Amino acid sequence: MRALAIIPALFIPILGAIGSCATQAQPASASVEVSGNDCAVMAAVAKEHYKFGPDNPPPPLRGMSDAGWKPQCNWGKYGLAFTDYNDVPQSADPRERVKWVEFKQPRYDAQGAVVDTGIMHGPLAGMGYECRVRSGVAGWTVSECKTSWVS
Repeated sequence: MRALAIIPALFIPILGAIGSCATQAQPASASVEVSGNDCAVMAAVAKEHYKFGPDNPPPPLRGMSDAGWKPQCNWGKYGLAFTDYNDVPQSADPRERVKWVEFKQPRYDAQGAVVDTGIMHGPLAGMGYECRVRSGVAGWTVSECKTSWVS
């Protein structure tokens, strides 16, 4: 009988951990916090799919309109160095102003996470992807990316 009383007590820490991972939507003008895994998921896509790193620096990071959500990550922790898309001067060559990479807020499920991402290399030269990322012993790894749009 005591064993049955202990079982619900074992789930309380698990439910508390799940609740602490949730993020709340903010007004469009505010920046929404990322969950504990969001930055690692996006970094996995940046490094494994786009191959960004010291020898292949990424284009500026553009925020998306998911209720004002914009990744606010310590990219250096992952060996990445993004600049902000809004820092590109308006006087810059149009081919430079249209270069960016973006990530939507990851969606989590029983298989890991799915993140929508896109990259523009210049006018009419970009692609969007839906990437499946899985958590394992080595951290988050990209298992596949499917093309979602082409410009």
